[in-house]
Amino acid sequence: MKLVSVADLFEVRYGSNLELNKQAIDPDGVPFVSRTAKNNGVSARICLVEGLNPLPAGSITVACGGSVMESFLQSEPFYSGRDLYYLTAKVDMSSQEKIFYCACLRANKYRYNYGRQANRTLSEIKIPSLDSVPEWVRHANIAAADNISKSLIDEVLELDLSALKPFKYEDIFEIDRGRGPRKKELNGVGKYPFVSASEFNNGVTSKTDHAPMHQAGVISVVRNGNSVANAFYQDKPFCSTEDVHIFTPKFNMNKYVALFLCALIKKERYRYSYGRKWGIARMKESLIYLPVDGDSAPDWLFMERYIKTLQFSASI
Repeated sequence: MKLVSVADLFEVRYGSNLELNKQAIDPDGVPFVSRTAKNNGVSARICLVEGLNPLPAGSITVACGGSVMESFLQSEPFYSGRDLYYLTAKVDMSSQEKIFYCACLRANKYRYNYGRQANRTLSEIKIPSLDSVPEWVRHANIAAADNISKSLIDEVLELDLSALKPFKYEDIFEIDRGRGPRKKELNGVGKYPFVSASEFNNGVTSKTDHAPMHQAGVISVVRNGNSVANAFYQDKPFCSTEDVHIFTPKFNMNKYVALFLCALIKKERYRYSYGRKWGIARMKESLIYLPVDGDSAPDWLFMERYIKTLQFSASI
């Protein structure tokens, strides 16, 4: 494989260098890319800044501080915060190839930390030449690329927060402790997911061949630690630690309704900590506020349709 410098394939430029707290927030505005590892690097959307054009769509953003070397392809014009560089291709390059180079850049993350940022050496990092990009990358179905951000339903549904009604968690879920093998018994190999107290990768931190202890179609919820209240829909049978509680629905729940509920469950995070765990007793008595139908019952159909109207729902 032939290696070249980043500067051989890309123009490397410093970003907008804006401070988010000085910008006007607009949910329908221009993406603001910061040094975060989440949400494609987008931490907010802001109003157009007078006298400053957004940076070009199709650029790769690279965090050179903070979540150093987190790299993302931006599909829209955007603004950026501090310590954020953007790369524009010097040659014709597909979205698939750019996403491949994001992965190559991210693979250099181990070289840097808070004390050693990547701003001085970014342009010198070695990456595969364009003719060394694997053929499967070019045929990857990012057809996706044009369809990834689409919604399943082309309409706007308003969520009236004042009309939400409280329900006890125990009224809509059976809540049980997580069960499975001990972490020390795992080696990362197996066909079943192992879910633990994590806020990443859908809560999956390993694999196991141990017989699954929990069925698919449930929500896993972290009960303590830094990841408390992180909630994920599990679509495969799995095992877990006791740091995770399992919410089995007492109603017919599909993945769209589950994602709606996961978002609400995560909002409980601020209430708990290492010193105040979200145990089963508290969970059962906790309240979740939901949209309701004409009979004041949870409006599951509305929740499903609401998720389907959101950007990227076609990729769920």
